[in-house]
Amino acid sequence: MDMPELWAIFGPGFAGAVFGAGWWFWVDAVVCSSVTVSFVHYLPGIFASLAALMFNCVKKDDIDYSPYEEGEWRLKLWLFIAYVVSFVSLAASVGLLIQDSLETTGPSVWTGTAGVLQAVFVLVSGLIYWTAHSQ
Repeated sequence: MDMPELWAIFGPGFAGAVFGAGWWFWVDAVVCSSVTVSFVHYLPGIFASLAALMFNCVKKDDIDYSPYEEGEWRLKLWLFIAYVVSFVSLAASVGLLIQDSLETTGPSVWTGTAGVLQAVFVLVSGLIYWTAHSQ
């Protein structure tokens, strides 16, 4: 077997493991937190998961990359919105990490760090699955 065939077989499983690791970081931070974690801290991970789902709703082969033809603008718009949601979720998790590090009464810095790791791992898993599944 060549490398693309192996990636098509094992890529989705690897993407699932990365996705699970991202959520595992978050669950560990919430369980180990000494204070109640507010719902706002959950939102970056939820939106990162939504962005990963949005990435995987589009097949790679359906996108026309020609600069001279109109192509499927709806697919490109959908992917653009998915990228915006993913970057906003990542920025929100970094903002919550900064907020957690500056406040002494809120959740610990580990909660903010786990939120950033969760967002990064979930988004990477979505892109891994998209590249592996579209082969």
